[in-house]
Amino acid sequence: MNNRQARLFAIAATGVATLVFIGLTVDSHRQFPKLTNADTITAEVKHGMDVWHKYNCINCHTLFGEGAYYAPDLTKITQHRGEPYLKAYMRDPSKFYDEKIHRRLMPKQDLAEDEISDLIAFLDWVSKVDNQGWPPRPILVTGSFVPGADTLKTGGEQRSDLPPGARPVDSGDDERALGEQVFRGAVPACNACHSTAPGADMAGPTLAGVATRAAAIVASPDYQGQAQDARGYIRESIVSPSAHIVPGAMYSADGTSFMPTGYDGSLTDEQIDQLTAYLETLK
Repeated sequence: MNNRQARLFAIAATGVATLVFIGLTVDSHRQFPKLTNADTITAEVKHGMDVWHKYNCINCHTLFGEGAYYAPDLTKITQHRGEPYLKAYMRDPSKFYDEKIHRRLMPKQDLAEDEISDLIAFLDWVSKVDNQGWPPRPILVTGSFVPGADTLKTGGEQRSDLPPGARPVDSGDDERALGEQVFRGAVPACNACHSTAPGADMAGPTLAGVATRAAAIVASPDYQGQAQDARGYIRESIVSPSAHIVPGAMYSADGTSFMPTGYDGSLTDEQIDQLTAYLETLK
């Protein structure tokens, strides 16, 4: 190839690459309204984005994997934490950890109530954007991640009957073993908020000894739920977390538990039974 041919080849290749780039850009902009659910962008969502920038949240947190990496990625935070929890946390983060032990993790920003509500609306909109799998391993608040359900295989076949993130299990596994997989694989994952180590409270209380505490709560005259025994109370706490609020605990506000609702819809009755059976072993 002589100089003239090389020059023509370079010009042609640049032209083709430019056309491809322009085409992809135009196609991306064509899809943006659908991918971002643009029709759900309300005045509250727009104000929430302004709040996000006003308080420089991106200096510590990331959205869609972009931002600082000092604090958790918040792309899916409203799917991992309910609104009552997020509101209480934003009002005063220090109530959720001991600064003398853990140092200051999240500054108190003194946000107004409308700023808190609109920021949550913005984050909820962000969580529903079709980001086409990016980041590929969404960071949860505990540093774990939940792969897609389509990655689950057993015997070479796809498994769709387990919650996303649960490992394939053999048919010989007992109910408690299956329940432990539900504990780690439910959406939101139970271990994103709860530890099973004694004294290791996280966004939710440690579940070490939960079966013993459940029996004591049901036997207490202050119990307000419908369960008759420890197993029933554990199941009730999963499907109806606000049925009984433990007095003095920091995991509720205004009579509403911070525990996410909806597990009775995202999990089957069998999976809830398995999860309950596993939690019953934590005495």
